[in-house]
Amino acid sequence: MKIISYNVNGIRAAIAKGFLEWLQLANPDVICLQEIKAQEDQIPTKDITAAGYPYQYYYSAQKKGYSGVAILCKTEPTNIQFGTGIKHMDFEGRNVRVDFKDVSVMSLYLPSGTNIDRLDFKFKYMNAFQEYVTNLKKEIPNLIICGDYNICHEAIDIHDPIRNVKVSGFLPEERAWLDNFLKNGFIDSFRHFNKEPHNYSWWSYRANARNNNKGWRLDYCLVTKSLESRLIRAVILLEAKHSDHCPIVVELN
Repeated sequence: MKIISYNVNGIRAAIAKGFLEWLQLANPDVICLQEIKAQEDQIPTKDITAAGYPYQYYYSAQKKGYSGVAILCKTEPTNIQFGTGIKHMDFEGRNVRVDFKDVSVMSLYLPSGTNIDRLDFKFKYMNAFQEYVTNLKKEIPNLIICGDYNICHEAIDIHDPIRNVKVSGFLPEERAWLDNFLKNGFIDSFRHFNKEPHNYSWWSYRANARNNNKGWRLDYCLVTKSLESRLIRAVILLEAKHSDHCPIVVELN
């Protein structure tokens, strides 16, 4: 099973940059999208079906042109869950999950903390999400949570850990939350296979950051420890350039 996660920073913009042609070449069984920035009636669903993904699940923000997640599948899931059922989390369209026979896949877009109000919202969301997932794992032990977590876990995951120590996305409190989340039964699939520095999934559009590889690793495919023996590989797909993020992939038996 090949799963890709990709913050497309606007699905329509990504499609205009060749996303669907790339998707057919990448050929995942499931792709989790974040920041789709569109309502379903604004998305060329027929073109996506023609690209090989007839099963499409969109969970858009109430605010048009903002946030939103989606999952595209080659085969039909047994169950689809839109949102978490927690009102203060769901109005921004940040969670959608598909269940298959023996594994469930979630697309997550965790808030960024661009100012003090949003940082407070981010921590409120993170705390509620931790509780939600703790309960969910009791029901669904084989869980894969893919997405943009808007957090760099370790110093190795950011190009300049010294200067960014007081910047949201690398705050000690955010990193501690992700550390605790992992300790509660998850594996960072990329770090399971790759311990090397300078591996990032997001770059600012400013100062030629991508070409200079001055990036942040904000995107993760976290898998429950119950799936550890089934992991085959996990990589960052640097060649895809439809967004300020690049896609990441995890493969399982």
